[in-house]
Amino acid sequence: MIVRVLTLFPEMFKNTLGTSILQRAREKALLDIECINIRDYTDNKHKKVDDYPYGGGAGMVMTPQPIFDSYKAVINSLGSAINPKTIYMSPKGKPFNQQAAEALAKEDCLIFICGHYEGIDQRAIDYLVTDEISIGDYVLTGGEIPAMVVIDAVARLIPGVLSQEESYQEESFYSGLLEYPHYTRPRDFRGMEVPEVLTSGDHKKIDNWRRRKSLEITFKKRPDLLKNTKLTAKEVKIIQELKDSL
Repeated sequence: MIVRVLTLFPEMFKNTLGTSILQRAREKALLDIECINIRDYTDNKHKKVDDYPYGGGAGMVMTPQPIFDSYKAVINSLGSAINPKTIYMSPKGKPFNQQAAEALAKEDCLIFICGHYEGIDQRAIDYLVTDEISIGDYVLTGGEIPAMVVIDAVARLIPGVLSQEESYQEESFYSGLLEYPHYTRPRDFRGMEVPEVLTSGDHKKIDNWRRRKSLEITFKKRPDLLKNTKLTAKEVKIIQELKDSL
């Protein structure tokens, strides 16, 4: 997958995109990530990229010229065969979730535009952006951290990025439920023991225990997720038992 990030602060991405799973994905050529400094494309002699908003109001707005020109440079470098999704990280965007990550992971190319100050000129959104995405109902200083969140969530879904041991298929949200608890050695840590079923060697019992724990945790912490999760008759009964126990 090709990922291009238009930002005023490319240095923010260096450590995040250069360590752990993302770095391995880049080394295996599964991810081609590059950050482009929007400021490099401004035609303002003082390198300004923002101005006061029309109509008044607090804060500054990023001007369209450097955004359009940096975007054009990226498109030209990619070639006409590439048809990217262009994402603007915004609190006004569609909420980001696992389903959105799975959809984006099927794309060949993603371009992220990171706003700052009071955001970017609306014309850049109208003419360049295909998707506005929000990572939550709160306001951050800029779009860089949200872009990193989306890139990380999407990258791990690309085939070959995760090893079998790191497989995402049992992680929270993949099945619609929150993930079951994990334990490792030692079996007894200061009197706190690992559940006996996990050391039994009976994989069917272990699978059943994990599924029940996922149901219990989801019911307690995120019951809203159960509305969109396909449950068996047995699992529906478990949920009813949990409700009755309240």
